[in-house]
Amino acid sequence: MNTKLMTIFTRTPLHVGCGSAVGAVDQPVARERHTRFPVIPGSTIKGVLADLWLDASDPRNPKRNAEGIALLGAESADAAHAGSLLIGEGKLLAFPVRSARHCFAWITCPLVLKRFAADARMEFAANEVESGKARAAEKLQIEGSVIFEEYPLAVAGKVPEEIVNAFAALSEEPAWKGEVQNRLAIVSDELFAYFAENACEIANHTRIDDTTGVVSKGALYSQENVPGETMFYSMLNSRDAADFDRLKAKLECENNLLQIGADMTTGLGWCSVATKEVK
Repeated sequence: MNTKLMTIFTRTPLHVGCGSAVGAVDQPVARERHTRFPVIPGSTIKGVLADLWLDASDPRNPKRNAEGIALLGAESADAAHAGSLLIGEGKLLAFPVRSARHCFAWITCPLVLKRFAADARMEFAANEVESGKARAAEKLQIEGSVIFEEYPLAVAGKVPEEIVNAFAALSEEPAWKGEVQNRLAIVSDELFAYFAENACEIANHTRIDDTTGVVSKGALYSQENVPGETMFYSMLNSRDAADFDRLKAKLECENNLLQIGADMTTGLGWCSVATKEVK
């Protein structure tokens, strides 16, 4: 089996929903059940990629062409078959949080690093971080501490260079590649889980009745979005290495930019994507 790593870097906030909820947020994002980390389901990524092979010659009834069917499966129930390209879920790798210095930081944690190292077949140290401490880039530090959101943390050292280099190589997006070495921090698993669950953007939506000038009945709701500058990754597998070349060619035609999730017309879900070799 041949394997590739696909990175997904959110240029704008992202909403991949999981239906309505009865809590404080009406429309939460999809999350892993056991960690509560935001996740992009593999079916969502597959659907977005499948659209790259739509034949738009008939705008009212676009269909996937033969190459797309071979890669991602047939659409019709009477001719259903699986595609040759296997697409994993988009797992969270680095999450942006406010920083008292240098505007914002990308945080990750030992659990995420260990999962990423295993998935991407990389080798680097992912040592535990004590509660109340962080390993952080120098530009984030204030007299031996960092402050993320409302939490001051003692600096327990720098992020290991092999991790910084591995992260920098994941994407050519200037906002990531040129900044990650100055903004990366590793916090404890518990604090990362807290931020990943509670530091997402909450957007309130409404619709104004043009006649009355007030909110239409039932049209006020809140929506949770994963913030822009979040990094996800997905593992791709295929028995035919040429499948990855076909995918790469399609992505390049789109300038390596995909729209994932809801609210495309209001600017949500625009992501830079890249495929990388796995050793």
